[in-house]
Amino acid sequence: MTTLQFSSSSSVQLPSSTTTTTPWLNLQKKRPLYSIVRCVSTRPGGRKSGYGSSSSEAQELVTLVMRNFSDKKPLVSTLDKYVKLVRTEHCFLLFEQLGKTDNWLQCLEVFRWMQKQRWYIADNGVYSKLISVMGKKGQIRMAMWLFSEMRNSGCRPDTSVYNAVISAHLHSRDKSKALTKAMGYFEKMKEMERCSPSIVTYNILLRAFAQAKNVEQVDALLKDLDESIVTPDIFTFNGLMDAYGKNGMINEMEHVLSRMKSNKLKPDIITFNILIDSYGKKQDFQKMEQVFKSLLQSKEKPTIPTFNSMITNYGKARLREKSELVLEKMIDLGYKPSYITYECLIVMYGHCDCVSKARELFDRVMESEKEKKASTLNSMLDAYCMNGLPMEAHLLFESIHSAKAFPIDSSTYKLLYKAYTKADMKELVQKLLTYMDEDGIIPNKKFFLDALGAFGSAPTNRRAVGDNKGLSKHKGHK
Repeated sequence: MTTLQFSSSSSVQLPSSTTTTTPWLNLQKKRPLYSIVRCVSTRPGGRKSGYGSSSSEAQELVTLVMRNFSDKKPLVSTLDKYVKLVRTEHCFLLFEQLGKTDNWLQCLEVFRWMQKQRWYIADNGVYSKLISVMGKKGQIRMAMWLFSEMRNSGCRPDTSVYNAVISAHLHSRDKSKALTKAMGYFEKMKEMERCSPSIVTYNILLRAFAQAKNVEQVDALLKDLDESIVTPDIFTFNGLMDAYGKNGMINEMEHVLSRMKSNKLKPDIITFNILIDSYGKKQDFQKMEQVFKSLLQSKEKPTIPTFNSMITNYGKARLREKSELVLEKMIDLGYKPSYITYECLIVMYGHCDCVSKARELFDRVMESEKEKKASTLNSMLDAYCMNGLPMEAHLLFESIHSAKAFPIDSSTYKLLYKAYTKADMKELVQKLLTYMDEDGIIPNKKFFLDALGAFGSAPTNRRAVGDNKGLSKHKGHK
């Protein structure tokens, strides 16, 4: 057995090919699964605000502003109402919240509003935040306009601004071109004293090249990092391991783990979760279980995502009993399943041909959870569809849509469209398009390409796209 030691108190052990027992999984079921599945809402209690902590006055004001604007009531009008209270810190929080809700255009409205206020002073922090938001939304041209606007306003770019610019480019669709531009900015930063690359710069680039499976460039950047005055941190190694793990590059991930050890950095819960998820996705359950055992013996504590990952990966391997034992272990350790845990279980039952159990759990969640999620409905629809039951999925969808029992978004329609198209159920496709029209959801080109790309461009599918062209003429659609 190979043991990668991090400290005297914790180690991540990678088992050899010899089969070993896993004591934590050898649990005897003392009670039925559904006696421990309690659909408990994980929404924090006593929170006045939907955004952040109620103890923050700035956050409370931002929440108030967010609640008081709509299509009929412009955001600027709401800001004017609170003009005596709103300052730079409030605008920063607004940028974050608007970015999360895809209202990036409103971010620019807030920015223009800021510039008209007496207290406004052009600041690198404001620009770097806006550039970051635009980048995450794929608005690269807007991000670069802000970069140009910043310099025209008299601000001198610093490291944080260049980091935001690099990150923005890395969100573009042309990854090869984006990586080239990112390296161009990186080399430029080295030539400017006030813009020298920080560990954040290295971390951004290392993760990006690992995601692109460019091991050679990752090694070159690590060598450059070793020769610089900058010191790698836990995020350096976690970012690399996560990128390699998601790509299934387990050997490279383990090499980074060894390098982390040589830098005398202890694993945190993120490290453990990355390893557990990566081994699980490769269905190397022996190593996954060993890492989990090491986690329980360390100073770190599992998180709900730790268990969700194991349930999901066992489920994909159709190991229902092990998934259920993970749930039992989770309950025994005092954790309350989140709505995501229930979604993982529902999909797991779908993979394991236990659709009735999936539906039973879904109905329990439906009865007990106060705050319903579209993703929970999607998990049940997915369980039906993966078992070749599109009609059952449609009946559930229609009942939910009629009762407005769950929020329904474009992801729900996309899932069903793919399933109905695959099953060549023309009538259901047309009904679905009608529902989309009613809900004001316009299926754009990408929507159909994603669905039709997996199943070919059958005549039925092309007709469905053609029949739906008129939907874009309606107003008020998302």
